[in-house]
Amino acid sequence: MASPRAAWKGFLKIGTVSCGVKIIGAVTEAEKIHFKILNRDDGLPVKSAYVDEETGDLVEAENQIKGYETEKDELIHIEPDEIKKIKLVSQHTLEVDEFVSLGDIDARYLEKPYYLVPADGASLEAFAVIRDAMARKKVAARSCVVLYQRGREVLIQPLGKGMLLTELRTHDEMISAETVFKDLKARKVDPEMLEIAQLLIEKKPAKFDPSKFEDTYENALIAMIDAKRKGKKPPKAAPKPKTNVVNLADILRKSLAKEGGASSAKSKASARKRKSA
Repeated sequence: MASPRAAWKGFLKIGTVSCGVKIIGAVTEAEKIHFKILNRDDGLPVKSAYVDEETGDLVEAENQIKGYETEKDELIHIEPDEIKKIKLVSQHTLEVDEFVSLGDIDARYLEKPYYLVPADGASLEAFAVIRDAMARKKVAARSCVVLYQRGREVLIQPLGKGMLLTELRTHDEMISAETVFKDLKARKVDPEMLEIAQLLIEKKPAKFDPSKFEDTYENALIAMIDAKRKGKKPPKAAPKPKTNVVNLADILRKSLAKEGGASSAKSKASARKRKSA
């Protein structure tokens, strides 16, 4: 299997220490279902094209330029060469601005992962020193880089023999939790129900294992395509979940009983009553 191509090559720089590095994509969609758009009349594939809004004429690639709308119907023309002339340090260098504790990272801002590896054998020692020092201090480095013609804030942290570089969402992209949660009313939770829910959680311990993750929608697409290929009827749609929950306490107790923890819940509840008496 061929080595994955680097999305970026340059230098990782911390103070006066630097080493050559490569950024390699950590995510692939090679196994995903991809559809072609077809003409319903003849069944042949169609392709997208840019056309002039007024004339409807096709606009060839050499005549396409970018435009930024300042006001309605007022566009500033941006030529491809003008974009290429913008020089940023982050085009060639991952300069570390600061280090943050791993415990302070807000997972909402993590977007897309990449692997960070030494660019060559000569960079291996400096790379390993930086990686291991960060691992011992339990910190991640914050930097920025130009990837696919866009500047991106990134977070770098040790990962095995290499490092993990993750694109970050900007603060302006995030909707604050307070905005979403502001209308939620505070409600006192029944201690017995809380205890039953905790026992139910304790009955299903597991380790975080991504190898068990599956895309159920993708699986359903594959099953439908396979059925059509074989001339069979497509699988039946999954039934909608029932929403008529009347008594949450009864639902929790029944769930716990199925997991074999009902007696434990009763003994804990009795102990709590004796203590309060």
